[in-house]
Amino acid sequence: MSEGFSPVVEDVSGEKKEKGDIGRLLAGIRFIFNNPVTKASLRLATRTVRVRYADGTEKEAPLIYHALSAFVGEQIVQCPLSARFLIPIINKTIEVGIKFLHGDIDEARKSIKDPTIRRGVALVMKGLGLYGVTVPQKMPAPFLIVWNFTNMCNLRCIHCYQRAGAPTPDELSLEEKLRVVDELDRAGVASIALSGGEPTIHPHFHRVVREIASRGIHAAVATNGWVFANINELAKAKEEGLKYVEVSIDSADPDKHDKFRGVKGSWERAVKALENAVKLGMDHGMAVTITKLNIGEVKEILDLAEEIGVKRVIFFNFVPTGRGLENMWLDLDPVEREKFLREIYTEMKRRPGLQIVSTAPQYGRVALQVSGGQEVAPTHFAVSGDPIVKAVAEFVGGCGAGRIYAAIEPNGDVVPCVFLPLAVGNLRKQSFWDIWTKSKLFEDLRDRDKLKGFCRVCPYRNICGGCRARAYGYYGDPLAPDPGCIYNLKDWNELQAKAPRVRLAEQPSGQQSSP
Repeated sequence: MSEGFSPVVEDVSGEKKEKGDIGRLLAGIRFIFNNPVTKASLRLATRTVRVRYADGTEKEAPLIYHALSAFVGEQIVQCPLSARFLIPIINKTIEVGIKFLHGDIDEARKSIKDPTIRRGVALVMKGLGLYGVTVPQKMPAPFLIVWNFTNMCNLRCIHCYQRAGAPTPDELSLEEKLRVVDELDRAGVASIALSGGEPTIHPHFHRVVREIASRGIHAAVATNGWVFANINELAKAKEEGLKYVEVSIDSADPDKHDKFRGVKGSWERAVKALENAVKLGMDHGMAVTITKLNIGEVKEILDLAEEIGVKRVIFFNFVPTGRGLENMWLDLDPVEREKFLREIYTEMKRRPGLQIVSTAPQYGRVALQVSGGQEVAPTHFAVSGDPIVKAVAEFVGGCGAGRIYAAIEPNGDVVPCVFLPLAVGNLRKQSFWDIWTKSKLFEDLRDRDKLKGFCRVCPYRNICGGCRARAYGYYGDPLAPDPGCIYNLKDWNELQAKAPRVRLAEQPSGQQSSP
């Protein structure tokens, strides 16, 4: 154990009062939403109805979705009589709620104009109506689906969870992909991120983006940037409805990035893709997998992001799966990870124009501790000091695998996470709803009492819970402790004593390929 880090769970300065305040807020939330009358009202407000709008479009969605559409000025011309009666009541309730929370109604309308926000609100309300308040909160569908669209890829990344390269013979057909989008739409999924492999080189990419966007679902892509280095390609995808582009850059040093990604010139094209996203005004992020190779250049990577004009940097955990199983030496030990998470929190404070987050669920705990109880990271995408957000973190914080997020493989297999290759069903044989609501593994992942080791009893388990994919990668058990946490240092040391990590064979200079 290095100096400055203790495995004893400390009570951070100011946190006791904060816990009391948040506890009272949580109790109030539970009292309101676990009330049978409230739950019945929410079930009524979230039942699915078909509505026709003035622009001629028809949509089948929860009643509250249509109410929010009317709230922002979209004119409904045909709907069931009960909906015509309930929509004004729902909208009046929304106005009262916004005023009660001292919100700005005009700003709320501006946000709710985004169909993704409406879908997210409907999803939360439906979950509360079905399950009441639970910790973690149970949802009737995930907020986010990451779809490993294809196994096809033009790079050869040494950590690839998919072992991507050639397309597999059992990948979904275009017709099947469009049916999957329809199923996810009916389930109420708010966002679909296409990943891979490399989705942008697949002939179905543009057609599926158009289909996702036409449903009012947030369309995103995780890419190596090779195709989008051509601004016309990115502009076309934007026009078709792509809302968010996330480009992987793993070093500020072009040679290091290219070696990590296995293809010369990949760094230059990734940087160009991000520059194009900035130029086109698209929502975007730089994705960085943090390993022993780049842990020493965090500041340089963030400097590069600022130089490009990037607004968000997401540091991804290394997870021992796929090709990563052959290169486990890349993983940070718990002390290195703790230092790293504290470093990026400090850098976030130094760089107010740059959002810096991490997929490591421990970041929620680190933010709370380093800020003296003032801030928390409730998801991978934000850090906040708002007391309501801190309360919400108790319900949605930490690892979201199988809980608020799931993934789909190229052949239609549904898995809890792209890094957790345990299929719980297949969309060729089962509906997404059946898989989401009936999977035993998903049920276990939604119950923090099922966790093992220190993760089960950790006081931070509701805002962290450990990475379930890393637990599976090291123990073959998704409910095992996450050995990358500073509080599980003993577990890490025992693992290292039993099974030394395999080291990557150095690739001879000049042997990188070209796509």
